Amino acid sequence: MQQKTELKRVLNRLDAAVLGFGAIIGWGWIILAGTWIANAGIGGAVLAFTLGATAIIVIGLTYAELASAMPMAGGEHAYAERAFGPMAAFICTWAIIFGYVSVVAFEAIALPVAVVYLFPAFKAWPLWEIAGYRVHGSEALLGGVVALAITIMNVWGVRLAARVQGVVVIVLFLAGAVLIAGGLTNLDRIPLDIETWKGFSGVFAVIIMVPFLFVGFDVIPQSAEEIAGPKKDIGRALIFSILLAVVFYLVIVFAVGLAPMDMNKVDIATADAAGAWWQSDKMAAFVIIAGIGGILTSWNSFLIGGSRALFAMARAGQLPSVLARVHSRFGTPWTAIALVGGVSVLAPLLGRNALVWIVNAGAFGITIAYTFVAAAFVVLRRREPDMERPFRAPGGIGVGVAAFLLGTGILVLYMPFSPSALAWPAEWGMLGGWTLLGVVLWLMRR
Repeated sequence: MQQKTELKRVLNRLDAAVLGFGAIIGWGWIILAGTWIANAGIGGAVLAFTLGATAIIVIGLTYAELASAMPMAGGEHAYAERAFGPMAAFICTWAIIFGYVSVVAFEAIALPVAVVYLFPAFKAWPLWEIAGYRVHGSEALLGGVVALAITIMNVWGVRLAARVQGVVVIVLFLAGAVLIAGGLTNLDRIPLDIETWKGFSGVFAVIIMVPFLFVGFDVIPQSAEEIAGPKKDIGRALIFSILLAVVFYLVIVFAVGLAPMDMNKVDIATADAAGAWWQSDKMAAFVIIAGIGGILTSWNSFLIGGSRALFAMARAGQLPSVLARVHSRFGTPWTAIALVGGVSVLAPLLGRNALVWIVNAGAFGITIAYTFVAAAFVVLRRREPDMERPFRAPGGIGVGVAAFLLGTGILVLYMPFSPSALAWPAEWGMLGGWTLLGVVLWLMRR
């Protein structure tokens, strides 16, 4: 197989936007909506998403400018290296890879959860118990087989993956329409005793999930080297995908929070809300099916993003060179894809209750990368004012400073002194293990 280090430019602007939105809208809106409402109430959840989404939009503007200026695979790696050098590029990219791998693992676990909701008898061959959840062999087998199929599809080509993504995104829009229509046609059934506010600790508990729930727009910069057409379109597609996701999430908050059901007795809140609005199990099942589509779009996108980040680090000599190999026929970084795909094959063995650990720990890594990119934006605006920037973020350096402060503020929420701190030992243990592995790889770099 010929050793290549260049990727094929096969994606258009719509492909890029679909990849970004599909990456953002995964399974989290299905399985976590009940947690948002239970922790913060409707008003608190809306406030958390408004604040969190504002931070993500500001951070996204810095990404949009840098992605159009440096359309290279790996995104963050290129920006941080140009601004700060190889070590900063390694730290930044290693952090975002942790976030991407976390999402891939999340979706691989979430798929069997969705199938069990539709077919409770699917659980078979009990294996072991993790955090109070009995893992079953049937769940692990389903997640592993689908993981293998998505991995092979991505090796065959990013264009094929983008086309499949586009079809599934349409199903996601239909699910949102079902929830909106159910609520609007049954306003008289909204409970009068809804608890809309549960304190700022609840707001913070939701905000720390926001980076994980919005991660995905940065898949566009990761695959920028494969996007054809004007560079300015890269930035536009990125911002569009974020704004669309903000609207989608807020719709889910209201549709679930106002639904005529007992939040203490729901299983999967978003599906149960659809069933409650329409008084139909079929509508609940449809939302679950759409959620499965979201699992696949997010899973697919982060397999793309994670593999491109690994590819960029390997091409820079910071990871084993085998990860920089490009398939001679398909033009994809097949070894990096295989590695990230391998994680998703094994993830279902952790079981459903590992999902919250993965969300919180992965979000921490994602936020570290966001903060690095914001700092790189500021440095490059000052040091290289004449650098070609096809998409220029409005507000100049001020946007970068705001993005850096917002990213730092979100990081503080994960610290041990915060009411929304990461849990010990599971979440801090995951971060510690990943950090140790990164130190070892940095010391072994070429």
